Amino acid sequence: MDYFYSIKKQRRTDIKIKRSVFICTMEYVESIDKAKEFISSISKENHTATHNCWAYIVGEKADVFHSSDAGEPSGTAGKPMLNTLKRHGMTNVAAVVTRHFGGVKLGVRGLIEAYSESVSRTIELKKLRKLVQTIKICIEVSYEFNHTLQNLIKNFIVGIQKTDYSDKIIHILEVEDQDFKKLDKLLSEYQSREILKFSVIE
Repeated sequence: MDYFYSIKKQRRTDIKIKRSVFICTMEYVESIDKAKEFISSISKENHTATHNCWAYIVGEKADVFHSSDAGEPSGTAGKPMLNTLKRHGMTNVAAVVTRHFGGVKLGVRGLIEAYSESVSRTIELKKLRKLVQTIKICIEVSYEFNHTLQNLIKNFIVGIQKTDYSDKIIHILEVEDQDFKKLDKLLSEYQSREILKFSVIE
């Protein structure tokens, strides 16, 4: 997968299935500790609920994850929630599904579908935020070549952090990590001809 996705702000949905109410609360988190803090907070807030099941994924490559059925039959809540997050290519996110039991048992299949749907609806509530790894570079260029430069690199740029105008123009740019090799080759050619100067900002 080239990109992973997350959310910007906390979001929440609730659905009712055979009298049981499933409330999914989702939060952006950047670490295991932040995920645990969020899960603990939502669980305390809903301490009278029948279950507070959860799942989280963190890491640049979505390689750290965990989930819990929180008292539901094994494999019917936490794992379906986690699989739903993975299916949408998410990372740096935690979800808690709070269940208020309505007196009608759903069975294993019914629980899996209910917890999956609860998370899916919350994901689909708003557009997801694409997480892009970037590299910052500094480019020094003459006024005469600046327009040409901007046309050459416009497809690589994520954003312009800063531009200073003096005897030359200095751009501080952000470039997608996966595009950097191509851009580095392009800029190196012009640097070798002394048309511009560039460097990576650590």
